Amino acid sequence: MKKFVSLSLLIAIILIAVSCKEKKPQATSNPSQAIPNLPSASDTIQFPEETHLKNVQQLTFGGDNAEAYWSYDSKYIVFQRRNPKEGIMCDRIFMGKVPEKPGDKFEYKMISSGKGRTTCPFFTKDGKHIIYASTHLGADTCPPVPDRSKYGNKYIWPLYDSYDIFMAGLDGKITRQLTHSKGYDAEGTLSPDGKKMIYTSDKDGDIDLYIMDLETGKENRVTNTLGYDGGAWFSPDGKKIIWRASRPKTDAEVKEYKDLLAENLVAPVNMEVFVANADGSNAHQVTHFGQANWAPAFFPDSKRIIFASNQEYKRGFPFNIYSINEDGTNLQKITHEKIFDAFPMFSPDGKKLVFCSNRNNGGTHDTNIFIADWVDK
Repeated sequence: MKKFVSLSLLIAIILIAVSCKEKKPQATSNPSQAIPNLPSASDTIQFPEETHLKNVQQLTFGGDNAEAYWSYDSKYIVFQRRNPKEGIMCDRIFMGKVPEKPGDKFEYKMISSGKGRTTCPFFTKDGKHIIYASTHLGADTCPPVPDRSKYGNKYIWPLYDSYDIFMAGLDGKITRQLTHSKGYDAEGTLSPDGKKMIYTSDKDGDIDLYIMDLETGKENRVTNTLGYDGGAWFSPDGKKIIWRASRPKTDAEVKEYKDLLAENLVAPVNMEVFVANADGSNAHQVTHFGQANWAPAFFPDSKRIIFASNQEYKRGFPFNIYSINEDGTNLQKITHEKIFDAFPMFSPDGKKLVFCSNRNNGGTHDTNIFIADWVDK
């Protein structure tokens, strides 16, 4: 979602934003949209403070790689990838088998159609299909990115109304269209039993969460508060949902949110982690840090939470991965990268963590996928 510009220009943008005391935007489905990628102080696979991680392995090398999510059997990951050097001008969906031991090569293949823009892939329970959002019904080409200069150079996020969610086989053939509304339908993930999908849509006038029964197609809207609600997951035990949300409160914040939404845009520069029962009841806010707290998911125990945040850094970067209890206590810092770590997800067997990072990219703009054995303490 970002245009590649020179490093000097990116630094200038940051300095301008800091001097104007603007809050830095958070990442969305593409880390490139989140913050400018700047070279790390030193290229490394793992930092000494990252004691929860063992046998860290880099899976991809080059381009923007994000939203890497496990199959139910913990053997494969599916992810989105953009790399203009390879002719991949907007996000496409790829999958690959996770190396069984450190040093094994990670090989992957594209399984989306190559038409439109695609995002937010997720395996089905049977391991034979994926769901993902695509704009290909609107056009075969990549949809245009917004002109951010019209909005004070904020990192706004387009809500393409041609996005719908589809199910496809691992051969790339689409077998079913899951959403049909005129508007943004994306960010879908599935319940542990594979029977329900939670996703984000603006079809009722706000950006809310919906849960669909995949067999019947019946669905319920589970959020009703003004603001962006997205990036939702079920807990491993299926009893809860977790997501990221913005909650504009002042008149100026509400006006800006509604004005952007009317143009199919959102600039959720403040997001917090929320949790609710699986039906949306008992919704409550977990984090209260300000800035960008997002990409949350439950630990395998369905109690603790892992998420990405820039809350330690008033300039809006770096982003690191943290853990926290559902009641907001026991905040722990997991990663210590100097620019960007995000999109953490535990394998269903609880043994590994996958995440996306700017580390070890040689000072380029690349965001890559990493896996590690998880060490609980």
